[in-house]
Amino acid sequence: MMKQSLNFYSCIHVTKNIFANNISYLFREGSTSTNLCDENKHYDIVVAGGGMVGTTLACTLAQAPRLSGKKILLLEGSPQQAKDLKPQYSNRVSSLNSGTKSLLELIGAWKHIASARYKTVKKMQVWEACSDAMITFSHDDMAEDIAYIVENDVLLAAVNKEVKELTENLTVMHESKIKGYELPQCYGTTCDVRVHLENGPSYVCSLLIGADGANSQVRKAMGIKYLSWNYNQMGVVATLKLSEPTENVVAWQRFLPTGPVALLPLTDELSSLVWSTSIEHAKELLSFSNERFVDSLNDALWKKLPRDKIVDVATQRFNGLLESLFERSSTVQQLHPSVSSVVEGSRAAFPLGFGHATRYVGKGVALVGDAAHRVHPLAGQGVNLGFGDVRCLSELLSEAVFNGSLLGSLPHLLKYETLRQRHNLPMMLTIDGLQKLYGTTLTPLVVLRSFGLQLTHILNPVKKMIMNHAAC
Repeated sequence: MMKQSLNFYSCIHVTKNIFANNISYLFREGSTSTNLCDENKHYDIVVAGGGMVGTTLACTLAQAPRLSGKKILLLEGSPQQAKDLKPQYSNRVSSLNSGTKSLLELIGAWKHIASARYKTVKKMQVWEACSDAMITFSHDDMAEDIAYIVENDVLLAAVNKEVKELTENLTVMHESKIKGYELPQCYGTTCDVRVHLENGPSYVCSLLIGADGANSQVRKAMGIKYLSWNYNQMGVVATLKLSEPTENVVAWQRFLPTGPVALLPLTDELSSLVWSTSIEHAKELLSFSNERFVDSLNDALWKKLPRDKIVDVATQRFNGLLESLFERSSTVQQLHPSVSSVVEGSRAAFPLGFGHATRYVGKGVALVGDAAHRVHPLAGQGVNLGFGDVRCLSELLSEAVFNGSLLGSLPHLLKYETLRQRHNLPMMLTIDGLQKLYGTTLTPLVVLRSFGLQLTHILNPVKKMIMNHAAC
């Protein structure tokens, strides 16, 4: 009888432990709060960084039908931006491809951009300063327009208008200074991440997404390798007034030995400048008077540099060969506009560099945008790579939830990493290679790159392939 009683109470004790463990497991692994008494401090997803990419990601996730039951927190360190559109154009603009435009249309932000202001690029002309080689891309070479020039402030304001409508499952906290992160251990059973703020409470989430820029604190907390180098260049930006009004739908870029200088259309009378040059020269350009700055810029766009006769003869003969093979000229060049003045107070400069995280994900954490990769602006693809991350990650997280997976588990995050690295790395290495190839005046390399431009210019299938890859 005594033995039977012991067995009975032992069964009750075992059952009690199993029930308690299961309850603990549910609260640890599920999307509900890890603290029953403090549910408002648990979020399913925390996005660190409220720039263009981070805010767009938070908005995309909050609108995703399969993620409608998930709580999302967006943390941004800077104060909330003013709502009003300034009459003066900003000096920081982005060249958006058709893939990015489709994403912004999907979340409803593009209609706000369209009602504010943007400029469509119908053609792009790139030419060499050390030879007569050039290449053009036009609207006829692809199904979509080449690009859409949008001020960063306008884009961010447009996305924020959609964010404000998502009050049920998206919370935005401005002026949030991150103190540190506690990431889950690889061998642990939980994916929970802890985010500690300097000026507020700590939060727990199933998935932390780092969209906090090139100096990402999330990436540093992951402890992964980050391959980076500086180009010893700065990008000088400004808003320019053209000498005369024109149908300003062309993006112009001239490759100088010191770096490319580009004009991006804003209106029929205004263009945005992105001039990559040495750090010393950039500082000089910022110190110049407006008149001297404009003179230097027009020289960079128009001045004929000393030529190597070997280069001229080689490119002329190669062009003649191409004309005989393809029965059309490959050297028709449209004259670019001159600049009359620079908008007061619009000049600025920022350092240029390359960076790539060897891993984009870990258990309970993922990186997007500049936190994962950074490129030279010569191809205008930096922000588009980030928006490509947004689309890919949001689709895979929706798929994971539909299949019953945890948000922070590795399988779907690793799929995101694989897909994006396969797309991003070839683009990044190509841009880096172009920067190095055009940063020299060595005759063999000038001949080589000139041949490349001439051949690519005349082969429409190759141009279409390049533009289609850049549009993704």
